[in-house]
Amino acid sequence: DLGGYVHRTLGPVLDYDSRRGTDLVTTLDAYFAQGASLTRTKDLLHVHVNTVVQRLERIGRLLGEDWNTPARTLEIQLALRLHRLTRGV
Repeated sequence: DLGGYVHRTLGPVLDYDSRRGTDLVTTLDAYFAQGASLTRTKDLLHVHVNTVVQRLERIGRLLGEDWNTPARTLEIQLALRLHRLTRGV
């Protein structure tokens, strides 16, 4: 079940965004799309680099401290792609 995989992997971030009206999932997607470069991510999102850092710290608290390990980033990137596909983006 693709939706289940997305929710198991990104659920805390998606739930946070839904409750708070934020868009951390877009920051996370941009971060990986830009090769984990803070500079390129901030340029893409048109925000200050400190904003990106703060958002990534919050994402880390939501997903767990291992969120940026190679194995976990693969899972997260797959879930992000599936999330985009299931939303029709």
